[in-house]
Amino acid sequence: MKMNMKRLTACLLAALMVLAMTACGGNSNAPASDAGNSTSGGDAGNGAASGETIKIGCLAPLTGEVSVYGIATSQGIKMGVDEINAAGGIDGRMIELITLDEKGDATEAVNAYNSLVDQGVVAIIGDVTSKPCIAVAELAAEDNMPMLTATGTAAEITTIGGNVFRTCFMDPFQGQIMATFAADNLGAKKVAVMYDIGSDYSQGLADSFKAQAGAKNMEVTAFEGYGTADTDFTSILNKIIATSPDAIFVPDYYGDVSLALIQARTAGYTGAMLGGDGWDGVLGALPADNLSVANNGYFSNHYATADEAAAKFLAQYKTLFGDDGNAFAALGYDSAYIMADAIKRAGSTDADAIVAALAATDLECVTGHVTFDGNGDPIKSVAVTEFKDGEAVLNAKVSA
Repeated sequence: MKMNMKRLTACLLAALMVLAMTACGGNSNAPASDAGNSTSGGDAGNGAASGETIKIGCLAPLTGEVSVYGIATSQGIKMGVDEINAAGGIDGRMIELITLDEKGDATEAVNAYNSLVDQGVVAIIGDVTSKPCIAVAELAAEDNMPMLTATGTAAEITTIGGNVFRTCFMDPFQGQIMATFAADNLGAKKVAVMYDIGSDYSQGLADSFKAQAGAKNMEVTAFEGYGTADTDFTSILNKIIATSPDAIFVPDYYGDVSLALIQARTAGYTGAMLGGDGWDGVLGALPADNLSVANNGYFSNHYATADEAAAKFLAQYKTLFGDDGNAFAALGYDSAYIMADAIKRAGSTDADAIVAALAATDLECVTGHVTFDGNGDPIKSVAVTEFKDGEAVLNAKVSA
């Protein structure tokens, strides 16, 4: 792989830091901190020669504001890798998973990517959120590094290079699906949208929902934005409710969504509330005595919890980590299997061979049967989940 200028600069800075530490009496043989850096598989971390393992890098925000997503995704990846290794690895070679914390920051993600390359990884699973993912994809494309993001939904990600793939749906697709669901399944004639103006995720879903609503001859009665730090949506909701929409689309993550649901129902709105995969986890964020506010709420998701494979995954995840699994964890788990399957079919760790094998993926996963289109995006159905009396149940599967 060629050395790009960003990595060269990072390497030079690292070298200068080592010299400075030596001059100040630093011990270059001291063990590195375990924070944000973990390995999994085989004899990794126990002195195994690099040729005995296949090194795969994982980038995720394990600390910081979006760590809840990074932890779930990375734990899903680790769970998959551990299972693969327990079953014999890839043709007898164990996977050495090297996970680095990028704190949800694009600059940190670039630095972590450079570190993984220096450690000899043959492929990357990551990043988790869209902005760091885009920054990493730009370098990975220069290097032709096989890259699979489990959860990066921004449309731009897979357009950056032919070596870049994703396991999740992209933002515009989810917005399109939910507008179609509102029109065809709920019979909505009038819809409204409220979204986070500071979030690429929220903006992407909002724009695509609005466009598809027009294509389905639904009237968009309101299209209102709010700030990322906002927690009081009362004024926006009152403005929206005054337009009498049949459904309100709120493409945001479950923390803000739980607040929007409570405030919408308090304001007297009883119509449908709609969202994307960021809603997965809403029930856990709501007060236990107020789960009914989620009734008549629907969101696009990557899997149906009632499916046998998903139910088995969720039970095992709970046993291993003590937490309830979610879509991020399931997508991470599937990504580990997709990448391992590609490396196995490639018959080598050559980048071109792995990329070609990824493009030819045809695998049954927890989140559905996965193949990729020519752009590296998955072809699979969407599970529209409905909240009913404190339970998340499958309402419909909507195909592309």
